[in-house]
Amino acid sequence: MITRFWAEIGTAILTLVFGLVIVKGSLEFGIGWDSSGPQPGAFPFYAGGLVALASLGTLTLTIGKRFAGHPMLAEAFLDAARGRRVLSFLLPLAAFVVLSVTLGMYVATILYLVFTMRFQGGYGWIASLATALLTAAFLYFALEKFFQIGLLKGPLEPLLGL
Repeated sequence: MITRFWAEIGTAILTLVFGLVIVKGSLEFGIGWDSSGPQPGAFPFYAGGLVALASLGTLTLTIGKRFAGHPMLAEAFLDAARGRRVLSFLLPLAAFVVLSVTLGMYVATILYLVFTMRFQGGYGWIASLATALLTAAFLYFALEKFFQIGLLKGPLEPLLGL
């Protein structure tokens, strides 16, 4: 079981590191002003600094609440039942990413939607298949044809002439 205290501390540390990495990276591009205006690293520097400051604030408040004996921090944030629900969302999403790279975006979209609608959402096969196929067709026509943005292609798209 993970308590809310440790979830807040862990999240604050992760976002603090994220903000500091952005700050450090933006220094390579310059954060001052030159003759044409702000240098390329100025906006990321300040955005990363705000993220880091907010994270420090969260750390301070969370630790302060812990010393004050705030009862909410002792509550379970992630127990076995909640962990299973999170994994039931994350594992199919990770599979979608892997399938997108190996089979292409359209096939992965169809497989992901059929799986999640049928087995997680409890929808019937016809509704699941219709939604998945229509979504893939919409993505193809909207992105590939209208906006001319190519998505990942797998081995099946060339067979269909896509």
